[in-house]
Amino acid sequence: MSRLIAPALLLAGLLYPFAVYFGMARFAPWQFALLLGGLWLARALTGQRRAANLWMAVVALVFCALLALFNSPALLSWYPVLISTFMLSLFGLSLKFGPPMIERMARLREPVLPAIAIHYTRQVTKVWCLFFLLNGLVAASLTLWAPLSWWTLYNGLIAYALMGLLFAIEWLIRQKVRGRA
Repeated sequence: MSRLIAPALLLAGLLYPFAVYFGMARFAPWQFALLLGGLWLARALTGQRRAANLWMAVVALVFCALLALFNSPALLSWYPVLISTFMLSLFGLSLKFGPPMIERMARLREPVLPAIAIHYTRQVTKVWCLFFLLNGLVAASLTLWAPLSWWTLYNGLIAYALMGLLFAIEWLIRQKVRGRA
């Protein structure tokens, strides 16, 4: 059962903008909070006990509690901003307290990295920090000043397309840096 929690939370995150867009007419914000909060609580109780995982769960649960307490449709739109802020914090703090997040991921595949790869992974982590900063700013701007349809389009489709594009560009650059292109 615990192996299903992380994929369920990922799926909920991916579908969240569409659930908000199509579900606001049928469900109250507290119901969204209950579902999302339940997934985060299950993840906190069954997931790996790393500090970053626990902090994210606590922040998400506080968000869900506020959403349930105030029952405000306006708060529903801030969830993508919360996620971008957390990812920016996670990647940014890894630059300060090391190793950088991308280096950690690279070491899962290649435990011994040459010095140039370590430098490269630091630079890629900085690029992801910039992405999460800009993504959060766009999501916040859309939350404050755009119609819900624009918010949904960006957070449910465009942001993921931009992430995919960034992954693809980085992969191509990595192949060139490794001399495989």
